[in-house]
Amino acid sequence: MVTPELSHFALRFVGPDAMHFALEVMLGFMGEFDLIETFFKRPARNATLGVGDDCALWPLSTGQQLAISSDMLVEGRHFLSTVNPRFLGHKALAVNLSDLAACGAEPKAFMLALALPEVNASWLSEFSKGIWDLADAHHCDLIGGDTTRGPLNICITVLGEVPAHLALLRSGAKVGDDIYVSGHLGDARLALEVFRGRLTIPQNVFEQARLRMEMPTPRLALGQALRGIATAAADISDGLLGDLQHILKASHVGADIDTAMVVSTLASGFMCNLPLATQRMLTLSGGDDYELVFTAPEHARADIAGLSVSTHTPITRIGKVNDSQQLRLLDSEGHAMRNEFESFDHFKSD
Repeated sequence: MVTPELSHFALRFVGPDAMHFALEVMLGFMGEFDLIETFFKRPARNATLGVGDDCALWPLSTGQQLAISSDMLVEGRHFLSTVNPRFLGHKALAVNLSDLAACGAEPKAFMLALALPEVNASWLSEFSKGIWDLADAHHCDLIGGDTTRGPLNICITVLGEVPAHLALLRSGAKVGDDIYVSGHLGDARLALEVFRGRLTIPQNVFEQARLRMEMPTPRLALGQALRGIATAAADISDGLLGDLQHILKASHVGADIDTAMVVSTLASGFMCNLPLATQRMLTLSGGDDYELVFTAPEHARADIAGLSVSTHTPITRIGKVNDSQQLRLLDSEGHAMRNEFESFDHFKSD
């Protein structure tokens, strides 16, 4: 017998098998392949073969290279158990798309490996909507993956295309290049500090910061526009200084960073009321920003200013590449500062 409550539950899902699916969920019979069929399968737009076979098939365009990246999100390490599942679906894909942005690649497809402690239809419905909304915005297909029972763990692998020899790498920075960051830094770390009970801020400021932490914006348009202009790039996931160090190490160069210009990237005027040491911590080593840090020659300044307008992305010049092979921090007076800022490390950080 189908109860009114069960009928209402079934109407939330689209498709001829909605009632059958609802019965399976209510009775606890929903399996792995039912889950995939219901939440994560739809016709692929770009792949030769998508979800449903042992492998996906992807055609490569002439003159293009395949860009591939993979990121994992683990509950309690990368996100809180209280996060909105739609936001979590968005972020799971966004952090991977940010890697493609740093390479100057155009997203084409992705694969999802998902470990779940249980099948929760309501949670999965919202989570998948978060993924689909962002995937649709960037014309990116889900073409495969895996699901299993276990502690909540989300791993996405993204596939993108970039013209041969135009990919942005970490190894191309040159002495004399300017150093830039996109967008605003520090918002995500600000929200985390509030969650940890270390800071108290107005509710409206917290909500804005929390949204930046839980729904970052991958800078794909900017990354693609920087092809042929930027000499090196990386996405800021573990903190500006740590991710900039990857560029400096790969390029065998050093840098002078104007910390006052970095602090100026704070989004909220309220944050200017925080102690300067806190502002520096948020922007220099905060992490979870998913902005781009990149280098470019001085003669490209006008081009980069134009890209800021055309991509609707704030871009701030924060320093200069030098031959010291060291990262030097300068205060607002141009004096050297001690670098006491540590970026996130999965095996060292709290």
